[in-house]
Amino acid sequence: MELEIVTLAERPQPWDVFWSMPTSWPEFMMHDPIGNAYYSCIEEYFLEHVLVALDGEGRIVAKAHSAPFQLPDGDLPDAGWDFALRSAVLTPAWGATANAITAVEIAVVPELQGTGLSGRMVAALRDNAARLGFAELLAPVRPNGKGDVHEPMSSYAFRTRDDGLPVDPWLRVHVRAGGRIDRVAPRSMVIPGTVEEWRAWTGLPFDTTGPVVVPGALAPVMCDAEHGTAVYVEPNVWVRHPTGA
Repeated sequence: MELEIVTLAERPQPWDVFWSMPTSWPEFMMHDPIGNAYYSCIEEYFLEHVLVALDGEGRIVAKAHSAPFQLPDGDLPDAGWDFALRSAVLTPAWGATANAITAVEIAVVPELQGTGLSGRMVAALRDNAARLGFAELLAPVRPNGKGDVHEPMSSYAFRTRDDGLPVDPWLRVHVRAGGRIDRVAPRSMVIPGTVEEWRAWTGLPFDTTGPVVVPGALAPVMCDAEHGTAVYVEPNVWVRHPTGA
C-alpha cells in the first residue's frame, strides 16, 4: 500500500479530522489525566514529533505520537508512560532541554490492523527521533495481547515463542523493528475515577469493593465501592530502539 508518512509540522491536518480517526482503544483508556495533558499540548509543543500516515486519497490511516522529555540517570522509571508525558509537558514549560524521547501512541485504523502498518510507524518514529538528534527512541509499550489480567507483567513480557520472539503481538512488532525489551514499568499509567465514571466507561456495575476485571485492561481495576472511587494502575514494558543518530 502506497503511503506518505509526514509530521504534523510538515503537513498540518484539520484537527477535527486528526482526532476523529477511528481506533480500537477501549473507552477507559481515553481518561488518563497525564496523557490528556500531553494531547492538549500537541499543537503548542509537539508538531515535529507526531506523524501521520496518509493513503493515496490523503486520508489519515495511522498516527504515531512521540515526545521529548527529561530522563534522570539510572533505570528507566517505574511510572513509564505517565512519567515521560508529565516530563514532556513540563520540560518546555520550564524552558528546559530534553535529553530523551519517548514513543507515546501508535494507532492504526481498524481495517488496516494486522497489515504491517504498525511496524512501519514504529520505524518512522525511530527515524524521526534520529532526525531530531536523539540516539535512542524509548517506548513504554502496552502489551495488549495479555489476556489474563491476573498474570504479572514481569512474567508475561518476557515469554517467547519457539522462534525467540515475544508471545505478545505488540512487543513482537517492536522487537522486529529493532527494539530491545528493557524492563517492566509497573505503574506506567494510572487512571482514577469515580464508580459512576467507571460505570459509564465500561458498562460494568462497580458496586463491590475489590478487583474488577474490565475488558481491554491489562490488570484488575481496584474498586472502593464504599467511597465511590476506582483506580486502574497499568503496567507497561520499556523498549529501547537505537536510532543510529
